[in-house]
Amino acid sequence: MSINNISFILHKPQLSENIGACARAIKNFKFKKLVLVNPKPIFPNDKILATSVGAKDIIKQSKNYDCLEKAISKIDIVIATSARFRNKNVKHINLEDLKKVNFKKKIGFLFGSEASGLSNNEISYANYTLQIPANPDFKSLNLSHSLIIIAQYIASIIKLRGTTFKKSKKIKSASKKEIQSMLSLCIKNLDEINFFRPKEKRPKMLENLRNIFYKMDLSDKETRILSSVFASLGKKR
Repeated sequence: MSINNISFILHKPQLSENIGACARAIKNFKFKKLVLVNPKPIFPNDKILATSVGAKDIIKQSKNYDCLEKAISKIDIVIATSARFRNKNVKHINLEDLKKVNFKKKIGFLFGSEASGLSNNEISYANYTLQIPANPDFKSLNLSHSLIIIAQYIASIIKLRGTTFKKSKKIKSASKKEIQSMLSLCIKNLDEINFFRPKEKRPKMLENLRNIFYKMDLSDKETRILSSVFASLGKKR
């Protein structure tokens, strides 16, 4: 499976903002191929580039065709998105069915214009039609929203590796000693108000408290704040 096998095809898109937002969505999930067919705005233009934010490279390397037939000439499987059920001899699939698609082949996801979507003629080029589950009384999704839903789902299928989040170097994890000191202060205050009742349950309650605080992955600053809170609560009495 390769992200290079996936293309997102916008058929007659009408708004520059949507084209730019689609490029941004494509790059969000590390895809690279944007294809346009007869876009209404001049392509590219400043508004498209501005809306794409950090995805200008997707715009610059995109392909622009004057007809759908040329746009899909090198695509093995075309999946057309539609909010409407089509009474045509084309297989209708849902997002879950995408797991069965052979992503070793070249796959094109086809999106219609914002005003009218895809016509039956354009659908006829597709191997499948795909409907994103939505409110049955309000099915119409924004073009870029539809694309990002599908892009995210496909990325999860091909097991795209995401960027791992790392703690800031300024954040220092609390040591076991710091947590234990805070916990001891908490327990001391709880003992003073006779919290641990009945007494025979005290060991289990202490165990639960330790589980709570130790699994929180507190920073040294957070531990100091909690220690101050427990100390202040003790003084109030």
